[in-house]
Amino acid sequence: MSAVNITNVTVLDNPASFLTPFHFEISYECVTPLKDDLEWKLIYVGSAEDETYDQLLESVLVGPVNVGNYRFVLQADPPDPSKIREEDIIGVTVLLLTCSYLGQEFVRVGYYVNNDYDDEQLREEPPQKVLIDKVQRNILSDKPRVTKFPINFHPENGGSGEQSPSLDQQPTETDVDGEQPSDLPTNPSDEQVS
Repeated sequence: MSAVNITNVTVLDNPASFLTPFHFEISYECVTPLKDDLEWKLIYVGSAEDETYDQLLESVLVGPVNVGNYRFVLQADPPDPSKIREEDIIGVTVLLLTCSYLGQEFVRVGYYVNNDYDDEQLREEPPQKVLIDKVQRNILSDKPRVTKFPINFHPENGGSGEQSPSLDQQPTETDVDGEQPSDLPTNPSDEQVS
């Protein structure tokens, strides 16, 4: 069992212009006190083929964290379009919200993002050069993919509590009903977050 569980993530200001900052309201619970900070990151995947185009939009430290329920709004600047290949701006990409403790990522929430022109004529006849101020992003917030990774939240206890992942403890993904989605490999803990 994880020491920290995300209970809700709400995508605010969605859909929005591509150049609008991101706002996520994140709710989580801590079931055991943690001495160090949690690190939350928001990452924009700039290209499905090349991770060098990924952009870290924000990284914040929260903590130390005591037992209880917490909520905060994570705000991040939009991605820099000059760091994305022109052909990858329009279309579907991914936005990743991650949380780590002591440098160990233990949860990742993935969202598909659809970037398209807000004008029907531009959608039907796209210009050769992307008009970024006319691009609207839509985060598909109703079907996030949550992957949990087992980590040791209390390494100072010499192994009590959460254990470090072994070779047979790989992340698994499930839908909200605890079933494996048909479009995913059978191996990668995944839950729906509303």
